[in-house]
Amino acid sequence: MIDDLLSRLDKVRRTGPGRWIARCPAHDDKAPSLTIRALEDGRILVHCFTGCSTSAVLAAVGLEFADLYPELLPNLHGKPERRPFPAADVLRALNREVLIVAAAAGFLLEGRSISDEDRARLVLAFERIQEAVAYSGVNQHGR
Repeated sequence: MIDDLLSRLDKVRRTGPGRWIARCPAHDDKAPSLTIRALEDGRILVHCFTGCSTSAVLAAVGLEFADLYPELLPNLHGKPERRPFPAADVLRALNREVLIVAAAAGFLLEGRSISDEDRARLVLAFERIQEAVAYSGVNQHGR
């Protein structure tokens, strides 16, 4: 199952055992923002940090939710995942957002103003970074 999904994605890179990052096929992804994790029980977790729904990602590669789950045997229950994506994967996916914040900060430090469009993109970058922090399981105090 995981090999089939990974073969349908671009710029796939392994980030750890059973973990990958790739370009999201559901939007014009310049830098990888899609994280993929294969769990021991065969389930596959997919998350786009740009905000695309899992159904949109799956539709873009011609798959369905059923393709992310193994056929369950009677009395087989997977344990719930408290932190489905490690913080390192979240940070890798947000590299572009950090660059946008840094560029805006550079403009402002130079005394230059930013356009309304750039301001809106900066707000979006901030929201994505906040969401990533929430998904990483790290609280606002860094613990």
